Amino acid sequence: MNSLLTEDAPRACIALEDGTALMGVSVGAVGETFGELVFNTSLSGYQEVITDPSYAGQVVLFTYPQIGNYGVSSAAMQAQAPALAGVVVRDMCATPNNWQSEESLPDYLARTGVVAIEGVDTRQLTLAVRDAGTMRCAISTTDLDGAHLAARVRESPSISSHNWVADVSCTAPYDVAATVDIDHPRRRLHVVALDCGEKRGILHGLVDAGMDVTVVPWDTPAEKVLAYEPDGVFLSNGPGDPREVGQPAECAANLIGRVPLFGICLGHQMICQAAGATIDKLPYGHHGGNQPVMNLLSGMVEVTAQNHNYGLDLMSLGDLVAAESGGDDVAAEWAEADTSDLRFWSERRIAPVVTTRRFGRICLTHVNLNDGTPEGIQFLDQPCFSVQYHPEASPGPHDAVYLFEAFRRLMEGDPDYLAIDVREGRRF
Repeated sequence: MNSLLTEDAPRACIALEDGTALMGVSVGAVGETFGELVFNTSLSGYQEVITDPSYAGQVVLFTYPQIGNYGVSSAAMQAQAPALAGVVVRDMCATPNNWQSEESLPDYLARTGVVAIEGVDTRQLTLAVRDAGTMRCAISTTDLDGAHLAARVRESPSISSHNWVADVSCTAPYDVAATVDIDHPRRRLHVVALDCGEKRGILHGLVDAGMDVTVVPWDTPAEKVLAYEPDGVFLSNGPGDPREVGQPAECAANLIGRVPLFGICLGHQMICQAAGATIDKLPYGHHGGNQPVMNLLSGMVEVTAQNHNYGLDLMSLGDLVAAESGGDDVAAEWAEADTSDLRFWSERRIAPVVTTRRFGRICLTHVNLNDGTPEGIQFLDQPCFSVQYHPEASPGPHDAVYLFEAFRRLMEGDPDYLAIDVREGRRF
């Protein structure tokens, strides 16, 4: 029995659909919750993770052993309230020590109704997900029978059965003014942001780059977006299965070629689907602030923050354009290779090009160096680009913050808008 399970400690149980069940201590709200278990490898930034709307419907397992050391502050929150289903940690700090702390993390979780558990072997749970893939789970303070709880998990709905985007999007449009730099004044650009679960950090990234932002609900149609007469349109991050969220992809399809577009995470997946691509579910996704991504246009590597369970199947967009992808010899090598592993292109420092029926050529711009999955694309015949990861970090490194400047340059008509050194615009 875990040493944390003293006689007076409030008990909790976590159970996975494969039958794994562990006893621990309740460090959040009383009750029970069901969701999809994912693990996050960030070493800090637990507040930003817990309040990221993209985690709606998911139980977040932190691989870093102690969480809550510096408490909770309102300045770090990425949304008004957490949308995730639950939290799993090895060791929860109940007595934080930081000058910005406003309350402890367990008090915050209890106050906001988030069920959480500590004192379980998070390594065992992480390996279970790594080996078997993302699984449904439950945390309960009322049903402490592991076998019974696991059976209930197997009867629970999958994350794909619900439109989580509708739960976390804004319900009415609102405006946020650009940050004005009096030392380097620039023309303020007007952007409409489709809110699929937008993090505050992303909104800050847009306004810091000199954009006045009108945020609109996730299901706003293209014609209403265009009625704002924007300089550009942004598609945000968001939760759930992108294959079950049709409206933003339809909106993107009707906007491409009519106004500059930039998408992040779910927004990237919506743009890919608009171009006719297939989106696949990854075995256990990317969740954390330490994912290495190569920019194929520059050959430089960015350490990135990520949070997604789904990814683009690049070749579902269309056929490879050999003449723009290293020539016939490279194309022949690619035809014999594992086309699911795009590190083929990072090893050759080539940004391959495919052609689509509707929107012309699309270039692969970024590749994940851990597993070879696609991380970014650029439309060569339309003013549109997108990335799978989070350039605003919140939490995480700031290597990719230059992408907000790239969006600005796209709206200003710069044909080489992505030709930016990754060190340009970094905050630290």
